[in-house]
Amino acid sequence: MKKIPITAAALVFTASLAFANIPGVLAVKATQSGDLWRFDVTLQHADTGWDHYADGWGVYTPDGVKLGYRVLAHPHVNEQPFTRSLGGVAIPAGITQVIIRPHDLVHGDGPDFIVDLE
Repeated sequence: MKKIPITAAALVFTASLAFANIPGVLAVKATQSGDLWRFDVTLQHADTGWDHYADGWGVYTPDGVKLGYRVLAHPHVNEQPFTRSLGGVAIPAGITQVIIRPHDLVHGDGPDFIVDLE
């Protein structure tokens, strides 16, 4: 299990995300159970309502293969930052890092967040 801590750099990054109004990942907890993984992802986004909100995040290999996707079905205007989970993700043999990539309705993909798997 690996939990990426929020550091001072992440807090500066968070401030820049709020200004740019793009979604960003603040923290990820990755937990392995047998051959499958669960990802608890904390996002920050200045959701404004149904026209502009973070609508999901994906788990990708370093070369861009999508391993799983968590749809966020509604805005989180008054719940920031927020954490949502995705379980049942199969990680191919030999993969020691994954990328968590957030998405919003207006800007598309936010910046990649790299997670080391233990």
